[in-house]
Amino acid sequence: MNREVKGTLFAFLTLILVGIEPVVIKSNPANPLSFAAFSALFASLILWTMILPSGKWRELKESPEHLHKAFLVGLFGTTLAYIAYSYGARMSTAINASLITRSEVLYSFVLSYLFLRERITKKQFSFSLVILLGLVLVITQGNLIEPKKGDILLLLTPLFWQMGHTVAKQLPYSPYLIATLRNTFGGLVLLLLTLPFGLEFTNLAIIEGIIIALTQVLWYSALKLINLSKATAIITPAPAVAIGLSILLGERFTIYHAIGFILITFGTLEVSKVESKLRKSS
Repeated sequence: MNREVKGTLFAFLTLILVGIEPVVIKSNPANPLSFAAFSALFASLILWTMILPSGKWRELKESPEHLHKAFLVGLFGTTLAYIAYSYGARMSTAINASLITRSEVLYSFVLSYLFLRERITKKQFSFSLVILLGLVLVITQGNLIEPKKGDILLLLTPLFWQMGHTVAKQLPYSPYLIATLRNTFGGLVLLLLTLPFGLEFTNLAIIEGIIIALTQVLWYSALKLINLSKATAIITPAPAVAIGLSILLGERFTIYHAIGFILITFGTLEVSKVESKLRKSS
């Protein structure tokens, strides 16, 4: 199995877990900050128990100069992203959360082009507009109204994710270590922010922690093998999983959600056909 195929497989496994996550976050009865902190720290605990016996932690001794970048991955990808995601999902719906956060693919095009020198083709750009149209339908529900506060936070969430991914793509560490450091740093910052408001634990934080750990290991494994922009495009249809679960839980599914999801999925499938390459230096 070559790098491209293996990386694509890891990305598709990631999309299944990403699709489940909004339903878990939406079901959280606890303080969003506290929930995010416990979830990230539990994920880091799982990951530390995996990398300590394997000896992968020794990568820190070999390349300690990159530790500050790992902190930035945690700050953007976990702390800021989960604050925006948790509060955004609470003020919106699980279906909206799962669809709107897929605008991540648009952010990935810009950041990966500017900072990772990834090739962005006309085909990618054209179908990204199709994805954007689908997102607009989801947010506005066919009405000329301003997005709700929850939806605005959900739009900020993937920007923070992509900022973290852009830094992570440049780290020399293994996927396991990157995921571990991300959740350790991000979880500790979240914990400090939560303390003034009081800690509130729920068993759902354990489930979310397991999802985070599995998702990030698969995700960073994919990033080691294929372009960030392609990997992001592949996980964009993840809302299909969330939509199915949300309907079973009684959420309303509108025609605009359906049309938006079809456009998002179609655009993503076309984008994912593009081979991972770097653009030529000017």
